[in-house]
Amino acid sequence: MLAAARARIDRHPPADAAREDAVIVDLRCNDVRARDGVIAGSVHVPRSVLEWRCDPASGYPNPAVAGKRVLLLCEEGYSSSLAAASLRDLGFDAGDVVGGFDAWCEAGLPIVSAPPAGSGLPGMGGPA
Repeated sequence: MLAAARARIDRHPPADAAREDAVIVDLRCNDVRARDGVIAGSVHVPRSVLEWRCDPASGYPNPAVAGKRVLLLCEEGYSSSLAAASLRDLGFDAGDVVGGFDAWCEAGLPIVSAPPAGSGLPGMGGPA
């Protein structure tokens, strides 16, 4: 299933993802983000609400990501591949970051402290 998903999406090594004209969407949970940090400018959208936040017509879109080109990022790059394939199947422009947040850190790319978790609907915040 993972191989089939990855065959349908654009995958970007961390250094390339950092230069792409796309919104990096962090799928990791708030606890992990608070512990490990985040990519500056990334937008947190939990996997459970991803499709709604990306779809401008959903009734619950996040303007920071809805209708935009997104690169998804999880801890190690597995769930982000499956999520990106799901978005592609729905017609959205989505790819993922190869190796996830771990690979981003291993590449020496910058991270910042996570902002406090917001209240209200999950996945509605703006860039970190």
